[in-house]
Amino acid sequence: MIHNYSGETISYNINYKKRKSIGISVDVYGNIEVQAPKGTPNEYVLLFIEEKWDWIQEKSKEMKARALGPQEKVYDHGESFLYLGNTYPIQIFHDANLTQNHVKFEENKLFIYVKELEEEKIRQALKRFYYQQCKTLVEKSIKSYQSNFKIKPKVVRINDSNRTWGTCDSNQQLTFNWKLAMAPQRVIDYVVVHEMCHMLHLNHDRSFWRLVGKIMPDYKEQENWLAFSSWKMTV
Repeated sequence: MIHNYSGETISYNINYKKRKSIGISVDVYGNIEVQAPKGTPNEYVLLFIEEKWDWIQEKSKEMKARALGPQEKVYDHGESFLYLGNTYPIQIFHDANLTQNHVKFEENKLFIYVKELEEEKIRQALKRFYYQQCKTLVEKSIKSYQSNFKIKPKVVRINDSNRTWGTCDSNQQLTFNWKLAMAPQRVIDYVVVHEMCHMLHLNHDRSFWRLVGKIMPDYKEQENWLAFSSWKMTV
């Protein structure tokens, strides 16, 4: 079906089923589906779509972009990168007298200071920034949730894994992916809690998930953020 609103056109499908309220979803290809209780008048469905219009437009664009996969970044003024769940533009400054390339987050921008205007130097400076921030953010989160555990992590490391967001071994050594610095603080907290729970339960058994849920009841929301947004976490 098609609906026009605010000068724009959107296509969607309606699925009537046994449920109490109207819901809406957007799949990975940007297709929109409305789930409505059986017998729901069409005008109610349209009103719901209009109420959710901004969310639908935003989510549709995001899903279509996700289907294309990660886009190659350009390391120049105005290119955007994620930090703590939000996207910020970079601003590059060249100073041959610098002792070390570095990045500062100020005024909702990522200011990158480099000795040489080379793409790889800029990328490495940005990556180092994420490493440092991830270490700080993770340690802050561990401190915040430590009261839920009788044992403490023995070692906390940051790595460059392409497979995991975090790990915990039998010696209570925790390791976290530096890209977590791009995620919202609540998502970072979830990964930290997840790995800290592994200090008591190495497997993903019922006891493990009960403990995770007890400490962070909304953990599935954080898992969903990682599942749907990880494709944007590129440097």
